[in-house]
Amino acid sequence: MNPSLSEYLEYDASAMAAAVRSGEVGPGEWLALALQQTERVNPALNAVTTLMKSEAESRLNAHLAGPLAGVPMLIKDVTQDYAGLPTSYGSRAFQRIVPRRHSAVVARLLAAGALIFGKTNTPELGLKAVTDSRALGVARNPWNTDHVPGGSSGGSAAAVAAGIAPMAGANDGGGSIRIPAACCGLFGLKPSRGRVSVGPASGEVWEGASSDLVVSRSVRDSALALDVLAGPEPGDPFVIVPPGQSYVELAQRQTPRLRIGFTTRSPIGMPVHPEAVRAVEGAVKLLAGLGHEVDEAEPDYDGAALARCYLHLYFGQVAAAIAEARRAGARKDDFELLTRVLGALGGAMSAGRYVGSRLRWNDFARSLGAFHAQHDLLLTPTLAQPPIRHGQGDPPAWQRGVLSLLLGSGLLSVLASLGLMDGLVDQIARDNLAHVPFTQLANLTGTPAMSVPLHWTAEGLPMGVQFIGRFGAEALLLQLATQLERAQPWFGRLPPLALGG
Repeated sequence: MNPSLSEYLEYDASAMAAAVRSGEVGPGEWLALALQQTERVNPALNAVTTLMKSEAESRLNAHLAGPLAGVPMLIKDVTQDYAGLPTSYGSRAFQRIVPRRHSAVVARLLAAGALIFGKTNTPELGLKAVTDSRALGVARNPWNTDHVPGGSSGGSAAAVAAGIAPMAGANDGGGSIRIPAACCGLFGLKPSRGRVSVGPASGEVWEGASSDLVVSRSVRDSALALDVLAGPEPGDPFVIVPPGQSYVELAQRQTPRLRIGFTTRSPIGMPVHPEAVRAVEGAVKLLAGLGHEVDEAEPDYDGAALARCYLHLYFGQVAAAIAEARRAGARKDDFELLTRVLGALGGAMSAGRYVGSRLRWNDFARSLGAFHAQHDLLLTPTLAQPPIRHGQGDPPAWQRGVLSLLLGSGLLSVLASLGLMDGLVDQIARDNLAHVPFTQLANLTGTPAMSVPLHWTAEGLPMGVQFIGRFGAEALLLQLATQLERAQPWFGRLPPLALGG
């Protein structure tokens, strides 16, 4: 067939694999086009930060078999370990740590025949909803490079939206699959806690709040990725019963009539942009037209308390990550200022307070469970604002100066241990979550959630809408997403940059 670059952009991963299986396309032809598109568009995006051309091409000498045979893939440079290459976590501090084993995600992708040809950009430690690490540089949104692609899987989303790969590895500890999917016009599914193993390096990432999968241009590609990646590894803390059929098959089943509750109210009381409201209103109209029952309703929980619990998770996890890197030889200055501030706050937090915060997750799960007793799904905006411009969410210079002074003098830890930094914690929560307050509920409750690209702003920027389901209900989310994709297709909608414009 000798496909052209324009034809490459017309195929999703499922179609690419089918073409390789049939012999229509050779196993290296898609890879060559992926590398060509990377060379063409990545300089404008900085989405792919580690090119693995030799690793991918060496696999062409082996017999490629499996549902992703011959499909070019990217992985995120956080937890998705590729043996022999550093997993940078977007930080200078982790360059010395080289995993000796593939993560389960990478091993399963390779076993399925995928050709992993690069790693994607991420903020330091995957901490932010923007992708702008000091170590890897700023990633840009292919729809408008003045805007962010979201985070922390921003590099993966930018690469897929720009046609570098049909899908790319991602993970989600607070919205990091759904936020960049929404920013870049992609489909993004966060699976239930434990659905995809994060072994062997971890039992659970971020107390189980983080889940791995992909960002993709088609729903069936995410379903295929879930078929490849779902399931436990020996030593995992628990096992979720798998469905009776493949997710690809389940996604094609007729969607039942659903009762869906929706809200556009920010759970932390911050403003919600009119475009985010319009995105949900458009989805409500589409859902009603498809025969679903949609009414305004939301779970009864304390959004401010959830934000604080989420930040306490941040603090503790960052403190532990810094300690791990320091044991491997990293220096303090290898970490960015905000990371060091969060680590200091985590180090000053008592074990009792951390555990007390963790126990509150049960309150949010019970509230969401009560909601799901009456509604199949919860619909919200994915983003409270359209994709922001670079630097828009950065702390002001005076605040960075004060934090640097307190950190350097040791006062930050002292004040935090005395409870005198709680006002700052609340401010960090509001500042960091103002643009993305809707996604953390699914992480702390362990429930599956997805962002579906149903809306573009008047300025041509994507904005997804989010659906949260009951624990283990990935199949239902995929069925609805397939129905929405058929009703309002988005696959052929690509940014001009991807097409050479």
